[in-house]
Amino acid sequence: MKNYISLEESLFRNLDAFEIDFVPEIFNFREAQLKDIVSAIQPGMQGNRPINLVLRGLPGTGKTTAVRQIFSQIRTSTQRIIPVYINCQAEGSKYAVLAKIYAGLHKHQPPAKGVTVRQLIEDLGKTLMEREAVLLVCFDDANYLLPGNLLNNILYLLLRLGEEFPKARVGVILPMCNMDVDLRQALDPCVISVLQSDEVYFPPYREDEIGEILHDRIKAGLAPGVISNEIFSFIVDHTMRSGDIRVGLDLVKRSVMAAERDGRPVVTKEDVMTSFRDSGYVHMEAAIRALSTEDRKIVGHIAGLSIGDQPFLTPGEIFEFVNLSMQISQSGLSERLRKFADMGLLEFCQLIGNGRVQAIALRYDPVRVASACLG
Repeated sequence: MKNYISLEESLFRNLDAFEIDFVPEIFNFREAQLKDIVSAIQPGMQGNRPINLVLRGLPGTGKTTAVRQIFSQIRTSTQRIIPVYINCQAEGSKYAVLAKIYAGLHKHQPPAKGVTVRQLIEDLGKTLMEREAVLLVCFDDANYLLPGNLLNNILYLLLRLGEEFPKARVGVILPMCNMDVDLRQALDPCVISVLQSDEVYFPPYREDEIGEILHDRIKAGLAPGVISNEIFSFIVDHTMRSGDIRVGLDLVKRSVMAAERDGRPVVTKEDVMTSFRDSGYVHMEAAIRALSTEDRKIVGHIAGLSIGDQPFLTPGEIFEFVNLSMQISQSGLSERLRKFADMGLLEFCQLIGNGRVQAIALRYDPVRVASACLG
């Protein structure tokens, strides 16, 4: 039998450097955002409630990395603040979220049976009082908990904990990848009154910033010489087209893995082009997950119309079709189309025929877009 497992030295020095949850030693271009987050957390160092924060920005703009880096520093520098990270895409119930917080406090899961939500809340309040500690919870991608008032109900329990358990202090950080969510409308007034959050904005990375970030990760994660300057520029260009740094990280990883499979010590342009067919969809899927249910339906309609021999659509054609299933004005649709373009899901172009006609085209395969919208 052929030996498919090579024991030769890998082209990777640290494969983790290209994972989404990797926390780099050097985190560039987010100094202002880090300072704002630290400033909001600072009252917790004196045992007071931190200022609650909403972090806004498109997928792949550094929100999660910023929180992970700060939480890592908190764990090594103080016991006054207990940081707990919640992945809201993975935790889908009130009990699951509170159990995650329980595990953050006690370093083990609650008993598998016989523990109610009320008991978890009581344990949380008593533990914070006994330790004289401040709980700081990050609800990453918090918009995933909005359906069914789940986020509202959890925040109500946590932020009003001090009313039942004096000196129990809780702060929250809410990274939001859906730019349209207005928490004043999405949450009850009684929750908004205690949330009183500040906002920190994470803008998209510029081309030079993407280049430096990828350079630092490649230096940390690959053996020298695996990616030439020419291939590096090619990767940066493809990353910019997607607008998501995670696409670049995934593209580097897949390209190097392709070179390894072929037994080559360097990455070629063909490796990058082939890998981009999969890596390019990292951004698309993240962007669609960040959309509201209504926006996802609109993108799904555009994808459905684009399947086949009609890759270019006019705004009028899209409005006529979308308006059959939902109430939306032409100006409202235009605003959404511009937003989808800013998110890198589609692009505007000019068709030349009988005059110039504005047209819209998806930047991804419409079948895969339609599938992602349904998912």
